[in-house]
Amino acid sequence: MKHLKFSIQTIALIFLFSVFSSVSFAKTQVTKLVTEYHVNPIGIDIKIPRLSWQIISDQKNVKQTAYEIRVADSKTNLTKKSKQIWATGKVLSDKSVNVSYGGNALKSMQRVYWQVRAWDNNNKASDWSEPAFWETGILKPQLWTASWITLPNEKEYNGSSRPAQYYRTEFSTTKKIKSARVYVTSLGLYELFLNGEKVGDELFTPGWTSYNKRLQYQTYNVTSMLQKNNAIGAILGDGWYRGNIGFRGQHSYYGDKLALLLQLKIDYTDGTSKTIVSDKNWKVSNGPILESDIYNGETYDARLEMNGWKSTGFDSSNWKTVSGLNHSKDKLIAPQGVPVKAIEEITPIKLLTTPKGETVLDMGQNMVGWVRVKVKGKKGDVVQLKFAEVLDKEGNFYTANLRSAKATDTYTLKGDEEEVFEPHFTFHGFRFVELVGFSSTPKLDDVTGVVIHSDMKPTGTFSCSDPLINQLQHNIQWGQKGNFLDVPTDCPQRDERLGWTGDAQVFSMTAAFNFDVSAFYTKWMRDVAADQLPDGKVPHVIPDVLNGDGGATGWADVVGIIPWTVYQIYGDKRILEQQYSSITAWVKYMETRAGDDYLWMGDAHFGDWLAFASTSSSYPGATTEKDLIATAYYYYTTGLTSKIAAIIGKPADAEKYKKLAEKIKLAFNDEFVTPNGRLVSHTQTAYALALSFGLLPDNLIDKAAKYLADDVIKFKHLTTGFLGTPLLCKTLSAIGRDDLAFMLLTRKKYPSWLYPVTQGATTIWERWDGQKPDGTFQNVGMNSFNHYAYGAIGEWMYTHIAGISIDPQNPGYKHILFNPHPGGGLTNASADFLSMYGEIKSAWKIQNNEFIYTIEVPANTTAKVTLPTAELKNVKINSAPINEGIKLNAKQMGSEVVFEVGSGKYHIAYPFK
Repeated sequence: MKHLKFSIQTIALIFLFSVFSSVSFAKTQVTKLVTEYHVNPIGIDIKIPRLSWQIISDQKNVKQTAYEIRVADSKTNLTKKSKQIWATGKVLSDKSVNVSYGGNALKSMQRVYWQVRAWDNNNKASDWSEPAFWETGILKPQLWTASWITLPNEKEYNGSSRPAQYYRTEFSTTKKIKSARVYVTSLGLYELFLNGEKVGDELFTPGWTSYNKRLQYQTYNVTSMLQKNNAIGAILGDGWYRGNIGFRGQHSYYGDKLALLLQLKIDYTDGTSKTIVSDKNWKVSNGPILESDIYNGETYDARLEMNGWKSTGFDSSNWKTVSGLNHSKDKLIAPQGVPVKAIEEITPIKLLTTPKGETVLDMGQNMVGWVRVKVKGKKGDVVQLKFAEVLDKEGNFYTANLRSAKATDTYTLKGDEEEVFEPHFTFHGFRFVELVGFSSTPKLDDVTGVVIHSDMKPTGTFSCSDPLINQLQHNIQWGQKGNFLDVPTDCPQRDERLGWTGDAQVFSMTAAFNFDVSAFYTKWMRDVAADQLPDGKVPHVIPDVLNGDGGATGWADVVGIIPWTVYQIYGDKRILEQQYSSITAWVKYMETRAGDDYLWMGDAHFGDWLAFASTSSSYPGATTEKDLIATAYYYYTTGLTSKIAAIIGKPADAEKYKKLAEKIKLAFNDEFVTPNGRLVSHTQTAYALALSFGLLPDNLIDKAAKYLADDVIKFKHLTTGFLGTPLLCKTLSAIGRDDLAFMLLTRKKYPSWLYPVTQGATTIWERWDGQKPDGTFQNVGMNSFNHYAYGAIGEWMYTHIAGISIDPQNPGYKHILFNPHPGGGLTNASADFLSMYGEIKSAWKIQNNEFIYTIEVPANTTAKVTLPTAELKNVKINSAPINEGIKLNAKQMGSEVVFEVGSGKYHIAYPFK
């Protein structure tokens, strides 16, 4: 019995110790280290990179109170103080996002490792994080020892794309390799190969920038790919550089010569190094890619394939020796964005024969990319793949809306048993694929849809009890995927595919909910500034291929609006600093155009582009005066500039722009607003702009709000275009008319967000009635079925319905605002968002007359929670009365209950009618 008693006591002590350990000694963890929004980036040229991390804990109310960072040239040296490059010591700060590196300047092509640990609000230190690293690229132009090389005596452009160019060289290594990096770029697009294998998984490199001012190079770690004897090969295609670009029949906009620049640095374990460069010793030839154009597609003749050309031992005696090209290296930059990649694959859902006898595959999703096809046939047989977004009213293949884009891939067989084809330097926007020239009908699994877009990390989800709204959310996200292909394009299918600034700015907040666009926008905004004209005018499209056409209100304002979005979502102050001169130059341009009366009048603008229009006298459309819109945006961006100036430490500028905005506001009211609060353009867009931008004096807000509500009630639908639509539901909710906002969202008839969904849309359309109720189409000159702008409603769905919002005073979700809004007959809604601090969740449902609400607040953040239609005495949180179980100091504020919480998961419930 004594032994038994001892055993029980021992077990009890062990149990108590385990409980005590899990509660008292629970530690925070530091994880998910990123440098400049990238995980372990190589080849960056940011001299003072910023470091971010996340805090993980299973405890509630966890805050970081201090951190310590250490940086060294190797993992082992991180723990050796004498070997550290930078060590902060313990820094009293809750900052865990975008902490600037403070060590000595790094050299070109240098890798450094870093770690961080953090102290929580109980003064307990975490363990050191797992090491992360970043690696610099080529920081000085003179370190480029490679030469630009090109194909000599190339035939002149004759109206069609010229053949792709194939480059190669061989070299050997003689020692044990420590590391190897290849730095490469091109005029045109390139694919790079080493010893027969493709280098990296990036597509459409070097990307699309304002090539004459900024040309990206890529860095690849090729250490494991090297052998004793090696071959480098590269294929160059026209791409954006010299292919068809824009809708004005332009070709070779940036230049007429393709060229390659490559530098491979090999470091040996004995401390020596070797550099292989592009130079006059390389060989070049044409090959099986006869034509390759982004708009028109690719023509590939497999009979011309050169087996083994990318490997050692290939006989290149009939290839030409390259020519040198005198082209600058001063504009070379490392990428700041995210690369384009093949992200997913889709199998067709149906093979059909149209009334015209066309053989057509239905991919089931309007997508961007191409198809990979398996084909059999005789040598010299030709097959074609043609691409379309929709079928016409009769069910036939429809390409009229592609305008001049041929969107056709052509493949000539070499006659092998089975051949596989997919293009290299083109992409298509499509749901349907017409198969032409196939000797036998392919099976569904012989064709694979390859979905490509910028490799942005998904960050947001939204769902609710209405399946049509869920499909709308699906369409919004697929519209973004299809059009965020290195630049935010308007459409991915016709002869356009340009970075329209207006589309980008109205959609920017929704984009930032759906995906991590921090790096994507950082890169693109540098091109906005680069292409901005000396007088401050901002081109309509970026990169600018319309020869400087620009200066449109609501479009050019992208200069301030997207940096502001990035600041709000990610807490990124640097983008405000970097873009500030661009922003103020645009304000100066507007100030010059407006003159001393502070009204921007008479200039050409797009206005509320593609607003609802009708030819019926009993069902009129809505046209908002462009001068009103221009002056409204003049005010808004000037006021935004004042805020930005204050944030980045320019108080004099902040005051200057604040006073200018006040003068614009007075002029706006004198010119466009009656004493009774009616706007001269009596449209939903006009009122949404005036109310949401804060243009009206306090005594006229209620009157203008009533005019807006009455107009929505009269029409029973929206009448807005590109500029009014993103603001409409937000404004209605702000004036207390959620009923009307939900009515607009849930409306299924034209014009509405759900009308395209009822017509089978899988992406957002350019027009409200791209396909009319009778099955006919809108004007072929402008009728994209993948155009994300109207998807800007997604912001309201995330922030208002699901209830995840940003506190403007604490950007980057450092302090989260939870404020859900049931309505529209919805019985549940939820949203997740992966912030820089961690995952945020907001999910509500109405069940058995009870409002059940679950939220998740990541560590090192806090949140304000506002519960709709709630009584404090009835609210329970984690099954206990709200101010008893967890002391939250909750308060009754009218019909709402409001309280603050720290990090953790919370389950809230209360009676709800």
